[in-house]
Amino acid sequence: MDNTVSVLTELSDAQALALAQLVKRVGWQEVRVNAVDDDEAYLMKDALASLQRSLADSGYAPR
Repeated sequence: MDNTVSVLTELSDAQALALAQLVKRVGWQEVRVNAVDDDEAYLMKDALASLQRSLADSGYAPR
């Protein structure tokens, strides 16, 4: 298993909600166009999913 990294940041309520909206809406096409290959794109999607879970755990889970 890879080493894990914890990232702590402070966001305003509006920033957290906007970020939650972004990670909800960003799709494969947007990720893939910014990745060097499919493997990196899958890693990016996994990281976004982790961020989305963390935001939801903090009360920012847009419908």
